[in-house]
Amino acid sequence: MKSKIFILLYLTGLIGFSQNQEEITDLGLNTKQEILTTEKYMELPNPVATNLQNWSSIKGIHIGWGTTDIRYKKEEPILHLETTKRLKAWKGERISAQIGISNADKNIEISVEVSDLKSGKNKISKEHFQTAFVRYVMTDELNKDGKGGCGYRKPTDFDSTLIADALDHHTKKIEIAKHSSRGIWLKLQIPQNTKTGNYKGFVTLKNKTKILKKLPFEVQVLQRTLPQPKDWKFHLDLWQNPYAVARYFGVTPWSEAHFEHLKREMKPYADAGGKSITASIMYEPWGGQTQDPFNSMVMWMKKLDGSWHFDFAVFDKWVEFMREMGITKQINCYSMVPWKLSFQYFNQTTNQLQVIKTQPGEPEYETMWTAMLTAFAKHLKTKGWFEKTYISMDERPKEVMQKVLKIIKNADPNFKISLAGDWHQELEPYLDDYCVPLSTKYEQKVLEKRQQQGKVTTYYTCCTEPYPNTFTFSKPAESEWLAWYAAKDNLDGYLRWALNSWTSEPLLDSRFRAWAAGDTYLIYPMGRSSVRFERMVEGIQFYEKVNILREEFHQKQNTEALKKIENVLQLFDENTLPQNPASEVTKKAREVINSL
Repeated sequence: MKSKIFILLYLTGLIGFSQNQEEITDLGLNTKQEILTTEKYMELPNPVATNLQNWSSIKGIHIGWGTTDIRYKKEEPILHLETTKRLKAWKGERISAQIGISNADKNIEISVEVSDLKSGKNKISKEHFQTAFVRYVMTDELNKDGKGGCGYRKPTDFDSTLIADALDHHTKKIEIAKHSSRGIWLKLQIPQNTKTGNYKGFVTLKNKTKILKKLPFEVQVLQRTLPQPKDWKFHLDLWQNPYAVARYFGVTPWSEAHFEHLKREMKPYADAGGKSITASIMYEPWGGQTQDPFNSMVMWMKKLDGSWHFDFAVFDKWVEFMREMGITKQINCYSMVPWKLSFQYFNQTTNQLQVIKTQPGEPEYETMWTAMLTAFAKHLKTKGWFEKTYISMDERPKEVMQKVLKIIKNADPNFKISLAGDWHQELEPYLDDYCVPLSTKYEQKVLEKRQQQGKVTTYYTCCTEPYPNTFTFSKPAESEWLAWYAAKDNLDGYLRWALNSWTSEPLLDSRFRAWAAGDTYLIYPMGRSSVRFERMVEGIQFYEKVNILREEFHQKQNTEALKKIENVLQLFDENTLPQNPASEVTKKAREVINSL
């Protein structure tokens, strides 16, 4: 009976999470709220004082179209706004715009309404819009040398400010205090069957029931059509953390309630064309580096006779759920080489969870992992998932990887293997999915060979790069820049280690003890997107456009058009950032691609 109880604990993630009752952020700020923030919440107080002299040029309530390139400061007036917004888009494309509001009057309560967009007898229904208030979250800055955001950090050592990032579509009206500003984000999904034409409509802003402004909004829908996200070629790999969702909402891991929350939280990734499922096949593959460590989705048990037994029930639940969400290309399983080199299992003899400390090259390690991989391969083949599954590792030394590769191939020579880490010529032939840092450049002959072999070849950024990056304080256009760069270098896509490894209070404070703010997540609870994430998706869409146009122009032998594409892609050079801002580069590139 005891054995069954321990197995049950293992399968449910070892322990049910509960919400933090003290409501203190990771870095010690009291949220002044009783429960974790979900639908309605208050932002943290602004640590930056309002300079009233800056507001002397603004009278009353200033409203207009801004730009999605800027995170507008809460304490400063927005000086440059336009009366009309004009955008271009392909059919099937998702586009964004931002309205700015600066209030020099008394406190106001703002709500937003959008109209249908019309072009003659044709229209784009307002149901295809989503409006969201841009919410302020606490952020910090790069390391003092300006060379990145890695390393443990104390909040007292860094400037902390409120930054505009979370896109709150749940809140339908919001108070804007006197002498403060806020952005309103509009997202429009243009249906694939939309007729070509110039579509016009309005966005209406109200203070309670009083109309403050009607802003004209125009979209020129071009003749070309973008495929649905599930059909995008871009290989987007953002590591998911289901344990963070369980902790945040106070539900038992892998319960029905957990999966109900996961449906909402994983949808942004699916809608962005996410390709990879992140699965932890052993306990804490990355140690305790996140607020919510990854438990094992596989139960490891050493039986009375000393043999190994593995239960894949949780793994199956997670993979089946993610496949139902539309993420079907591959399953990345971490990690044979965890950071701590310790492996937790249930010992049937002692009726206890125990830990083995062993490493590649040791007999115990080889015996244990050979048993696991052999059982895993058999199970995956039964489920029909073997060809989609990758034994995955990240940032491991070459010598260690060589030992691990031998064990994997001895267990089943057809296992696929992925690595996110430094370039090693000796390892490349064995890696079906290779992802290197931005600073590493693949040789053209290697790229061509891997593409011919059908292998995945991508790159990643992490806390190392000061620019481009996806910190909460990074320039929004840097997130879009990432996919353009992949198009320039003919890479398959991009990896970022954290989709939703949330801090204790992600809606309020994006700072974390180990890295620059925002490094651990790109989306917010309750299915909220972010300025960073939306710009990343826009970049991915242009990657798809580039691929579609390249293929068409190659077939038509349109060398002039191909040259235009390649010339504009050469602008995406990380060595020119930030002197050559991502906002300027992406603007030029958009204009060229949308003109073809």
